[in-house]
Amino acid sequence: MDPTLTGVGYKAAARDLGFLVVSLYTCDYTATAPGHAEGDDLSYYADDPDQAVRLVTEAGLPVRAVVPAMEVSTHLADRIAELLNLPGNDHSLASARRNKAAMRERARQAGLRIPEFHLVNSPYDIASAARDIGFPAILKPTSGAGSQGVTLLPDAEALRDLSGLETHDAFDMPITEWLVERYIRGRQFSVNFYSFEGEHRLVDMWEFRQPDDRDYDFPIWDNVQIDASHPDWQRVERYVREVLDAYGIERGPSHTEVKCSEDGVYLLEVAARLPGGPMVGTWADHGNIRPFHEAIRCFLGERPAMFDTPVNFSARCGALAIRNDEAPGTLVAIHGLDAVHDLPGIDEVLVSYQPGDHVPVTRDDLTIPVGAYVSAADGDAVLRTLAAIRSLVSLEIKRG
Repeated sequence: MDPTLTGVGYKAAARDLGFLVVSLYTCDYTATAPGHAEGDDLSYYADDPDQAVRLVTEAGLPVRAVVPAMEVSTHLADRIAELLNLPGNDHSLASARRNKAAMRERARQAGLRIPEFHLVNSPYDIASAARDIGFPAILKPTSGAGSQGVTLLPDAEALRDLSGLETHDAFDMPITEWLVERYIRGRQFSVNFYSFEGEHRLVDMWEFRQPDDRDYDFPIWDNVQIDASHPDWQRVERYVREVLDAYGIERGPSHTEVKCSEDGVYLLEVAARLPGGPMVGTWADHGNIRPFHEAIRCFLGERPAMFDTPVNFSARCGALAIRNDEAPGTLVAIHGLDAVHDLPGIDEVLVSYQPGDHVPVTRDDLTIPVGAYVSAADGDAVLRTLAAIRSLVSLEIKRG
């Protein structure tokens, strides 16, 4: 289902396991991923589960598994698996694992700690909802990904002009509803599990680190893989296991983001899919698991090897974003990139803009000018590498 970007690795894994690659695309990727169908044996386009089942049934395909590759269609994959009588996650909770409004309602039913929130269906209702919740508040579209459209509302002054709100999410779907939530201060973590027949296996955790203690709406600055010595590890792991059970995640990978406050752990979001960013590549390059193969086996109903052997990493990993936190402008140059490549432990450098390009203020995953993935012997060494990159790289942007 939508094997693009991070999920494209499923194609090679499926072929390696001896299967045909039958891809179902639920969005128009002509502009964002023109080569999205490369590596497919068959490609179908449908955003309705019944239509998708009809297409593969008419083709006479013996479908063995339905694998959700991207966030946009995880909920559709569960329904298709149910229609085909194939292994999957609880389809009755599929929308709660995708739509943040349904997600919050499910958490409330299950007794999970979540921020106070209001659901609004019009930009005109945001101000009153924020005043009722109190400041700081945070505004989130109920769909989408990559922090697109997420907006910090620090005070009443922020409500004076909401004309710049995003109208479409990361998948170019219209945004028609928002959550207005109480802003939770504390450490933010992403937590990655695999599940098989209700058994959950922790792969790793990452901490989102900020440059200072200011409130934020975009979490990516420094992102560091942590271990069990971290003071929040145990309570985060315990809470996320409760989340996986509450949301009916019984098989396959999952990605959960939480915040640890003084009064406990709060759910930000949960998704039944692989994580984005550096994580899957990290597992393949520095871990002893095969991320795409293991996920496919879960959906085939075959117990993956990772459930019977320890998950180990040969290095600690991290990532950073060199952001444009000031005004938009035209990129003149990116300084210091050549020196970065000479540093030890540089796994990948990502550059999103070239000189002459317009560079917006960094608000989401799609507007990061420069990123880097790193690895080192331990967490302290990772932090030193990230600091070294920041000391070398600068953006020269012409503004005004």
